[in-house]
Amino acid sequence: MKRLLVSLTVAGLLVSGAVATEATKAESNKAVAQAKEKVQKEQQDVKIVKEAVEAVNLTHKVLMELEKGNKEQALKDLEKAIGRLEVLLSAPNAPALIPIDSSIEIVDFPGTLRDIKTALITVKALLAENKVQEARMILNTLRSEIVFKVINLPLASYPAALKLAAKFLHEDRIDEAKNILNQALATFIEIDVITPIPLLQAIHLVEVAKEEAKKDKQKALDLLKEAKLALKKAEALGYTSDSDTTYKMLEDMIEKIEKEVKGKNEAQKLFDELIEKLKEFKEKAVKTLNK
Repeated sequence: MKRLLVSLTVAGLLVSGAVATEATKAESNKAVAQAKEKVQKEQQDVKIVKEAVEAVNLTHKVLMELEKGNKEQALKDLEKAIGRLEVLLSAPNAPALIPIDSSIEIVDFPGTLRDIKTALITVKALLAENKVQEARMILNTLRSEIVFKVINLPLASYPAALKLAAKFLHEDRIDEAKNILNQALATFIEIDVITPIPLLQAIHLVEVAKEEAKKDKQKALDLLKEAKLALKKAEALGYTSDSDTTYKMLEDMIEKIEKEVKGKNEAQKLFDELIEKLKEFKEKAVKTLNK
């Protein structure tokens, strides 16, 4: 059941401002491609449990059989579904959540930093007029992130729901059985791991700038400028981190490196310190949400 859902809302991903060079745009896109590849590998590591998937498919089949009035076939399929889950329940240290599907979503706000600020002003004005739904539509576009989604079956409650539905079917309480099965199908738990793309971009741009500073100072400066814009974009979009480091501190570190690159270019140690801080900041900005 694995699938990859990729929604790209802009061709030139993650590059803010018209002054970005083709080189910095290419590096920005490369950062996204590398991050996407990493998440795809993580997706492959998620063990989709065959028995749980079969139980879910059988649940849907049971509901279809009941709609057709085939109670006996529905009971047989329901018993099969319960049997699949009994196998999982009997395993030692059975997990509470069983993965049944996973996907990746990539979304990015297509505008510039100024566009983000304008959108936020508009949202505040709409909320002041109690136009909540119009404001929500704008807010929903203000995202720049890779979302790794895993859908899980709750092993504690799903089998119990199927058993209750089977009891109702034996008692010829068809509508109640349908209701229980539909409720069970609505109990899946989605866990989203959200990684802000501008932070991934900033890290990659600084890493490339470190190497370019040894041979092409102007290119290194262009990359650092774009890294600062990426951080400003992340901050404007409201991505926060539990790190002690702040956006202001990161910007100050980049500006210090820029001065060194323009001067004696003794910035390699400063680059290393900045990259370390950026990575730590990014790791603590990644959010895991249960839906």
